[in-house]
Amino acid sequence: MNDSILPQPVQQVIDDLGRLPGIGPKTAARLTFHLLRQSKARTQQLSRALLELKEKVIFCENCFNISETPVCHICSSPKRDHSLICVVSEPLDALAIEKTREFKGVYHVLNGEMSPIDGIGPDQLKVKELENRLKDQTIKIKELILATNPTTEGETTALYLAKLAEPYRVKVTRLAHGIPIGGDIEYADEVTLMSALAHRTAFTA
Repeated sequence: MNDSILPQPVQQVIDDLGRLPGIGPKTAARLTFHLLRQSKARTQQLSRALLELKEKVIFCENCFNISETPVCHICSSPKRDHSLICVVSEPLDALAIEKTREFKGVYHVLNGEMSPIDGIGPDQLKVKELENRLKDQTIKIKELILATNPTTEGETTALYLAKLAEPYRVKVTRLAHGIPIGGDIEYADEVTLMSALAHRTAFTA
């Protein structure tokens, strides 16, 4: 029996939205009532967009980034440096790096990070697929950039991948972490300061 004072369809949408990451019960309710105020045509447009998201977007069979084709536009581009692989945790991380317009290599998306406490190990990520790319001599990989998050899980993953790459004699680098430009030292947390000190670089006048 449904004890909610809300109509069942409304409560169902709130419950479904509340299962999304970063969406709490209050936000889910606000979003649901926002949708209720929209026209039927607008709601149908959103429904079609969600269906197309599932039907038309797939994962690149090479790097596992999101794509509309079996091989994404980055992996298929002759303008990219295929000997340079940037390893990221999620597709959104690759998107963030792409927005800088500085990286000219290709990506490998792990689709997560190692977290033993949550039962997530290398077998649950696209680690074996990364090793296969290192083994493949068609394109000799010169450098592996580890761009996982500066968290315990991200560092654990980066350390594992660095060890994995050792037999393949590939240069392994890690994105520098530290105090952001425009930030004040007094407001930085201890982990950020420790990372900034550990990754300090030479300074010349």
